[in-house]
Amino acid sequence: MAHRLAEQMMGMLPKYYEDALAAIAIIEREAAELELASGQLDEAFRQFFLETATWGLSRWEEACGVPASGGKPFDQRRSLIKSRLRGAGTVTLAVIRSVVDSFENGEISVEEKFSDWKVVVTFIGKRGVPPNLADVKTAVREILPAHLQLEFQFTYLRWEELDAAMLSWDALEKLGLGWDALERWNPAEGK
Repeated sequence: MAHRLAEQMMGMLPKYYEDALAAIAIIEREAAELELASGQLDEAFRQFFLETATWGLSRWEEACGVPASGGKPFDQRRSLIKSRLRGAGTVTLAVIRSVVDSFENGEISVEEKFSDWKVVVTFIGKRGVPPNLADVKTAVREILPAHLQLEFQFTYLRWEELDAAMLSWDALEKLGLGWDALERWNPAEGK
């Protein structure tokens, strides 16, 4: 790409520079430097957007009051930052849903049990316990009023689903699923 830029730059100069080796070398070096600077500007620009930020996530964490978590994968760090951004204002079930949804844990339902002073978050889109449940708990606990309890429920394979799949024990064994994987297995999706 720097070669193409160098050609464009040479095209803007008077024709007698086409044979000047010093001018060609200068133009080629300038084109390479401009390409490098352009790439660095693009990379810096990506840090201004949460979905594309990488090394800039630490600044997002600082701005949102999130403890630095450089050892976590980028997607988990982004989820935590999103939860902070979404969790501002009056806490409603929609706000809680929005905060939990920012963690990419699949579909959820949020229910308020008034008589028990409790909010129940049920993960129904993906089976099992999400990998970053501790972050989800922290994010929701930070926005939830202190007098309300927080409860998480998870979905797993039910016996009636396994029965409906009509698999013999041999067929089930051929799936090669360990107990943990079997609990999260969804016969309807085959995974």
